[in-house]
Amino acid sequence: MGFFLASASLLFGQATTTTVSGTVTDARTKQTMPFVTITFTGSTVGVNSDKNGKYTLSTDKAVTQIKASFLGYKVANIDIVPGKSQVINIKLPPETTQLTGVTVKSAKKPKYRNKGNPAVELIRMVIANRDKNRPEAYNYVEYKEYDKMQFSVVNVSEHFSDRKFFQKYKFMLDNRDSTTIPGKSLLPIFLDEKLSQYYYRKSPEKEKTITLGEKSIDYGGAIDQEGVNGYFKHMYYKVDLYENSIFLMTNNFLSPIANGAPTFYKYFITDTVVVNNQKLVELSFTPRNTNDLLFEGQIYITLDGNYAVQKADIMVNKNVNLNFVKTMSVKQEFEQNPDGRYHLSKSTTLADFGSKKKNGGLFGIRTITYKNYLVNNPRPDSTYKNQENVVPEEAKNRSDEFWQQNRLDTLSQAELRAYKNVDSLKNMKSFQRTLKIATFLLAGYADLGPFEVGPSNAFYSFNPVEGFKLRLGGRTTPALSKRYYFETYGAYGFKDHKYKGFLSATYSINDKSIYKFPQDYVRASVQYDTHIPGENLQFVAEDNFLLSFKRGVNDKYLYDLNYRLDYVREFENHFSYKFGVDRLTQSPAGSLYFTQFDQNGIQHNINNLTTSEITAGLRYAPNEQFYQGKIYRIPIPNRYPVFSIDYAGGIKNVFGSAYNYQRVHAEIDKRFYWSQLGFADVTVEGNKLFGQVPYPLLNIFRANQTYAYDLYSYNLMNFLEFVSDYNESIFIDQHFQGFFFNKVPLFKKLKWREVASFKAIYGGLSANNNPSIHPSLYQLPTTATGQPITYALGRTPYVEASVGIENIFKFIRIDYVRRFTYLDNPNVAKWGIRTRVQFDF
Repeated sequence: MGFFLASASLLFGQATTTTVSGTVTDARTKQTMPFVTITFTGSTVGVNSDKNGKYTLSTDKAVTQIKASFLGYKVANIDIVPGKSQVINIKLPPETTQLTGVTVKSAKKPKYRNKGNPAVELIRMVIANRDKNRPEAYNYVEYKEYDKMQFSVVNVSEHFSDRKFFQKYKFMLDNRDSTTIPGKSLLPIFLDEKLSQYYYRKSPEKEKTITLGEKSIDYGGAIDQEGVNGYFKHMYYKVDLYENSIFLMTNNFLSPIANGAPTFYKYFITDTVVVNNQKLVELSFTPRNTNDLLFEGQIYITLDGNYAVQKADIMVNKNVNLNFVKTMSVKQEFEQNPDGRYHLSKSTTLADFGSKKKNGGLFGIRTITYKNYLVNNPRPDSTYKNQENVVPEEAKNRSDEFWQQNRLDTLSQAELRAYKNVDSLKNMKSFQRTLKIATFLLAGYADLGPFEVGPSNAFYSFNPVEGFKLRLGGRTTPALSKRYYFETYGAYGFKDHKYKGFLSATYSINDKSIYKFPQDYVRASVQYDTHIPGENLQFVAEDNFLLSFKRGVNDKYLYDLNYRLDYVREFENHFSYKFGVDRLTQSPAGSLYFTQFDQNGIQHNINNLTTSEITAGLRYAPNEQFYQGKIYRIPIPNRYPVFSIDYAGGIKNVFGSAYNYQRVHAEIDKRFYWSQLGFADVTVEGNKLFGQVPYPLLNIFRANQTYAYDLYSYNLMNFLEFVSDYNESIFIDQHFQGFFFNKVPLFKKLKWREVASFKAIYGGLSANNNPSIHPSLYQLPTTATGQPITYALGRTPYVEASVGIENIFKFIRIDYVRRFTYLDNPNVAKWGIRTRVQFDF
């Protein structure tokens, strides 16, 4: 509670003080009123009532009246006795007429301040009471949740289906809804419904969700519904206003009631309303900087001492640097619990995609409805155990009657018809052909039903050893079998005149797709192909044509003949392990060679290096989610770290193996969210090798001589430039999401975003594995003139960093990369420009 002291005035020749205190209440409801403005009439001395409606006001000026005002209430002018201390309780009557609008004119716009601002004082009370208004404040919580996701094409012309080519699809194109969103005609093309039961226990903390039913539009094998659904729901994350950050469209927006929100938002008390005899304050807010990842809109706050959000209408500010989004808004409604606190009862997220200059595009709606909300109703311990991570098959096959009886919201007629229409559409041969063509163009695979041919970007490539290289391959799909999977390719180099190939067979033990969580499979594979030592590329996929272009000298290759047997097992708590056995024969190619000296100092060339290994790995990725496809899955980054540790042990004299050794690798990956400063992906890893081995078995640092920016390689390091038997490294990739560029008009218009990276590795080569000390080891590679090209790190780490711009044309990233250490090594680039293609909102 604050007060102001006025300058002195004389009354009867002496300084006298007038003090007024009291409580402000609503004349109708008798409830106390915080943040009411009370002033001495005709002066600038005033205060706001505190959270309990109390106030104290003092001045030495000659005053005879106080004035109390609050938006939506009549102004009260009350006479006082000057020069005395007195208690005056104020009762404010609500306005009897509807507030329609207020226009304020001023010669000079007053500067917005947090200090002394009743709106800011109110939001700080909301923030202070935030934890007690969350469901986690209760000992037990349970409710039913109905989650509906819909995507529609917007404003399709009524005459579009009359065109000759589209007449056969008229039943689909004429299914439009013009009532759900005023001013827009929606043609539903995707719909997913999910009904679940949620349980929460505070101590010991445990939560569990049981899927009761799930239903989705299914376009058939060419489109993976589970993958599409997962991607859409990741874009439309559940909105929790009580979190500091709200994740939408792969971006973190600062909540208007976050801890630091008053630093980034401006707040205004714009109205008071009464809902179910509960007095609410309408608090409007806008971003201080309209280009930051912030919202604008209104939240309605209770004045019952809880300072809870009772309703929210918020939208993404139109100036925010988002791709493909015209508008996006969130509407939330809350219901009162028996104890007077509020819980979320309905959340609706709307997004209009497409060009801002055109009327068409896509429109997405995610509506989540909560019913049967119970608090502090304990259940047996078994209720909170065995959290499901996979939707039961029974829940996926619920009848129409089940949905009619259990939906917590209603479907529009267009949504109801969409299920039947898509069932008819996917059986049309013309539609099936169109999907297959689209799959080949977008994913690079030609769908032949039980088999896919591809990837198309690997059909042709070239390198100095093989020359022009043609490759053709493919893989089976679940249409052939959900238990058995095969993948293969054949390739031929027109310079080395050698055939290469790959074949793998995988058996799913849990009778689920090997690409779906949780995995449980055995795989056997054999591969013969070329490999660049230290190149961080998928061995099977490194024939990508675009990666054929490389800088500098690039003629040191290996021919690898690899036999592998692997077992992988994942658990629903996202812990996994793997075991494997491996036999690898490496043969030098191009200008690479294996040489060693015997006891007499005579140099010998070695044609092959054979090793046999047993491998094992552990991985823990709490709360990990995937973009899930039928024959692929991609992890979705989140705020939780991922831990992994891998072991490989070489066994001498087994299948021709020449060495005993043990190799341990540990890694931690985490995405850090910095609110308005974007996010950073950080990887910390370490390697240690035990035993004496030739250099091809050492840790060859991941280098990159292509012109593509590789997130997990050193982009200015040459292939085979560094080896070690122990090392530690850190990678940091920081995305500022336009935080700085949005303040520059040109960059703001282009929607460019800043990015920076830092990479460092420290390590070395022990005497045990140093060929200069042990000549019997393979000698490190040199040029034809004997100049070394492969080194061990000294006391200085290898360091490189980059700054760049991403979101160029919405999908291109360009980095200026600078190397800071070991600049005297031959044929190194001190700097370079690298590019990367990536899609993001």
